[in-house]
Amino acid sequence: MLYDDKLALAKKLKIESATFQKILDHLRNNPDVQNIDMMNLANFCRNCISKWYMSEAEKLGEKLTYDEARELIYGMPYSEYKKKYQKEATKEQLKKFNEGKKNK
Repeated sequence: MLYDDKLALAKKLKIESATFQKILDHLRNNPDVQNIDMMNLANFCRNCISKWYMSEAEKLGEKLTYDEARELIYGMPYSEYKKKYQKEATKEQLKKFNEGKKNK
């Protein structure tokens, strides 16, 4: 990477960590942004981030369940998040999602 030569690894990791935390804070502060819309627009969502988090933790010898990883990403138990914020997907959203899966 371009800035690897300019920044010490520890500083780079701190910057990346803070940036990731800001992304999580942004997602937590905008629960009206539905996962299916994120999937349809960007091909990832909060659940994907949870899976990536769990995978990276495992590489470092940390065992997390999917539910534990989701709680870390959502900032609350997933079941609570679903009750509070998740809306039923529309037919249009589901159609776009399924079409996207076929095109991969």
